[in-house]
Amino acid sequence: MSPRTNDGEREQPGHPDAGRPAPQARRPEPGTGRPAPEPEARRATSGDDVPGTGTTGSASEAEAEAEARDSGRSGEPAPVAEAETEALDSDEPTRVTETEAPGSGEPAPVAEAETEALDSDEPTRVTETEARESGKPTRPAEAAPHGGDERVAAVRRVGAAGRRWRAVHLGACAAMLAVALTAGAVALGAVHEQRGVPVSAAAAVSPGLLAGGDLDASITALQAHLRAQPRDFGGWATLGLAYVEQARTKGDPSRYPQAEQALKRSLALRADNDQALAGRAALAAARHDFAGALAFADRTLKQNPYNERALSSRIDALVELGRYDDADAAVRTADRRRPGVPVFTRYAYVHELRGDVTTARRVLERALAASSSPGDIAYVAAQLGQLAWNQGDYATALTHYARALAADENYLPALEGRARAQAASGHQAEAVKGLELIVARYPLPGPLVELGELYEARGGAQDAAKAADQYALVDAWTAIARANGVNADLDTALAAADHGDRATALRAARDDWSRRHTVHTADALAWALHVNGKDAEALPYARQATATGYRNASFLYHLGVIEKATGHPQDARTHLSAALKLNPGFSVLGAREARTALKSLEATK
Repeated sequence: MSPRTNDGEREQPGHPDAGRPAPQARRPEPGTGRPAPEPEARRATSGDDVPGTGTTGSASEAEAEAEARDSGRSGEPAPVAEAETEALDSDEPTRVTETEAPGSGEPAPVAEAETEALDSDEPTRVTETEARESGKPTRPAEAAPHGGDERVAAVRRVGAAGRRWRAVHLGACAAMLAVALTAGAVALGAVHEQRGVPVSAAAAVSPGLLAGGDLDASITALQAHLRAQPRDFGGWATLGLAYVEQARTKGDPSRYPQAEQALKRSLALRADNDQALAGRAALAAARHDFAGALAFADRTLKQNPYNERALSSRIDALVELGRYDDADAAVRTADRRRPGVPVFTRYAYVHELRGDVTTARRVLERALAASSSPGDIAYVAAQLGQLAWNQGDYATALTHYARALAADENYLPALEGRARAQAASGHQAEAVKGLELIVARYPLPGPLVELGELYEARGGAQDAAKAADQYALVDAWTAIARANGVNADLDTALAAADHGDRATALRAARDDWSRRHTVHTADALAWALHVNGKDAEALPYARQATATGYRNASFLYHLGVIEKATGHPQDARTHLSAALKLNPGFSVLGAREARTALKSLEATK
């Protein structure tokens, strides 16, 4: 996924338009992504904002104000913008008896056993065989101890046994990764201190609880409420959204089937309720089904044009489908209808993709000034940190990440971003320590690859084996993700091109490109073609990846290497130099290779 989408923002269960507390929505997975809109033209500074949002101005007003300052104009600054309840106590994983017809958007009938999701002690799991072949989630097999060191040691023992078959290694990794995810997951059937008290859906998922990071307690309270009122369609929708958020924040894709069942239950109770439809859009985006996310967002907006989550998911989907002009129109529509932090951050990213870093920074700063909850502060500050890191400003990035972690010390994008900035600043020991703590709790592709590369760069006696362990766990994660309905082609292509099977990388990149044409998929396909010796075919994709003006040092590095391989030395020098000037620490291994390639070009000048 792209670095800004589905990989960090906290979703806020709740329905502002149905009498529930208005969510202070947050953003999206590790790794390498952000959000999507509705094509409709938008004005820069009109006064037709949504009634009741008078304290929040639009992102475009912030942009217009900044432009006025830059051109010498003056002006006042704009404000910132039935089922049987006995099934609820089952420890068995959830099951679905009928599935939704692909593309229809119609909810399937809900099996009685769906409500088992409420009290399952573990999310749906996969065995090592099913992770590779069947795609059907099950409970985990017996596996290694929970600790990060034990898991890595066990992976190494499997490898040391001769690495007899890749399938054996992958299976062991999948089993150990399932244990790691289980260790970090919530025991959903745990006794809550208010379990005996009837809980309304609104109280169960109040903004205060979620902003304080108490999502697990909110889910427990929602489950208690739904045992008492199993026909509360809004409660089921809220639970589904909470599962989506739990999957994201814990890096555990096995929550997604539970989210899907809860949302289907909501739609079975009341078809076309916009809260559940918006939840389906968010779930589809989290699984990287962006065409599905767009379809569900459009259905939601027909029911309620001001549904904030649907507006945000629509922006996410359009961005991730590579429809950047439509995304720009949609983010302006969302900014007019529901100005606020979720829209501001998306507005900033659409500008960043076009190379307008100044506007992106100003809008994010405005969003941070408008943020009051710890969750929003952590999210926006981490986005500012990512923006600064992309431009090679590591000191500023570390300052923003520190602010994010002061608001939420466990916020994964800020933890990962801080480690990346530390490594780029020359503090590799601190970066390794930080990433080791992260992957012990959140074994996601991005941190796993970064830690593996730091081990490679360090070059100690055991570091090559340690790096190989991290890359093997990426394979295990993608197997588990696929088994739980997540399209992991982009993650696979990015990791396998440098640290795995090159043919697999190319196949995954081509599959992802067949569905969407984004700058990130163009770059991934170009690099996968390059490592497979197909540089002439790779060059147009590498150029397309940089055509929007998006300032990404990794993209420039890939383009320069491919230009060098295709006999364009002057262009290669230009782009390799630009990559190192923009962000000299963009990758501990990539930056080293870029310098080597540039020296080679200079020597043959």
